[in-house]
Amino acid sequence: MKTLIALLGLTAMLSAADGAALYQKCAARHGLKGEKAALGKSEVISGWNSAKTLEALKGYKAGTRNTKGMGALMKGQTAALSDADMKVLADHIAGLK
Repeated sequence: MKTLIALLGLTAMLSAADGAALYQKCAARHGLKGEKAALGKSEVISGWNSAKTLEALKGYKAGTRNTKGMGALMKGQTAALSDADMKVLADHIAGLK
């Protein structure tokens, strides 16, 4: 039983991509350090903590967040992200300096 639990935990960890790899497609619009307003409209995400970023990502994915008219675009960007991916990505963004 312990082996099964450990295997499930490892599988979950492996399915959550590396935060830096996930951020690569974000960097073109948000900047390497999150310092840009994407498409000249979005908020600058540099300095956001993990919880704020995670809340925003989940809202965009659910279609309930539409900050500065970016809802539809961000819904598409977050559609394929799992909860674990969003957590890893949020943690990565929080660490950008």
